[in-house]
Amino acid sequence: MRTRPRPERRLAALALLALACAAQAKDTGQVFVSSEKDNAIAIVDAAKGEIVASPAVCKRPRHIQLSPDRQRLFIACSDDHSVAIWDIASRKTVTRLDVGEDPEAFDLSPDGRMLYASNEDDSALTAFDLGTKKKVFEAKVGGEPEGVKVSADGKLVYVTSEVAGTVHVIDAASGKAVKTIPVGKRPRRFVLAGGELWVSSELDSSVSIIRTSDHTVVGKISFLPQGMRPEDVTPVGMALSPDGKTAYVGLGRANHVAVVDVASRKVKEYVLVGKRPWGLALSRDGKRLYVANGLSDDMTIIDTGTLKAIKTLKVGRVPYGVVIDD
Repeated sequence: MRTRPRPERRLAALALLALACAAQAKDTGQVFVSSEKDNAIAIVDAAKGEIVASPAVCKRPRHIQLSPDRQRLFIACSDDHSVAIWDIASRKTVTRLDVGEDPEAFDLSPDGRMLYASNEDDSALTAFDLGTKKKVFEAKVGGEPEGVKVSADGKLVYVTSEVAGTVHVIDAASGKAVKTIPVGKRPRRFVLAGGELWVSSELDSSVSIIRTSDHTVVGKISFLPQGMRPEDVTPVGMALSPDGKTAYVGLGRANHVAVVDVASRKVKEYVLVGKRPWGLALSRDGKRLYVANGLSDDMTIIDTGTLKAIKTLKVGRVPYGVVIDD
């Protein structure tokens, strides 16, 4: 005689199915690239290396970042003076944050509760509570702030000032500046590598290394691919391998990505890509590096094992930021 499953077992099975569906809603294997001139996000199937859609999102989308649960995409909309929150499953904007004039970059707190955006025209860092959708504070910083990075414990926020050539350290609780650190000319982006904060300096052909324990500059890495002049080397975007051993630096007008050994701070290789690589993102397993080339309107995919470019595809006009939902 066949027995029917007990109600509690059926409920348990349904719960497991719901969890499986929720897991499938994330980790879609898609690469998202913001296109400044198309006002859109190019969606690329990572397995096939093909664009599957290019939905319009806002005016001049630039920096993009996944939420901690990887279900939504945050998009800095410079000409809309807002940050759009875009749902990946529905491919729709669910809300917008009025973060002030010309937001170019931002970062989220580790718990996903706060967003910190740089306002280039206002010389300010703006903090927003994502639960209430309200501004918490606005901290004045040096001229033309851009790069933003929250510390691993969420207690500090770092922001670059392109004009002043400095990194400002902001206390996340009070909104007050606790230190200003001189670095190279026109600092742009950050990456946290263990106890170090790496800062790219676009007009200094270099990356400055700040020790986070005392906010002291402890090193500098300079770049010069063969055949290039120093003024052609304009580093901006960076990415760190999952094991923290290798850093990748987009060299802008030099049309290369530098591959750097983190421990020795030595450049291991230069990889030729498209024109003006800025936005960089690594797959979760670290095997693929995706590079947005702003002046050739394409994206280069690099095999990090061989350090060879394996594919280049068009992703819209003036691609800027890249993130991977894998």
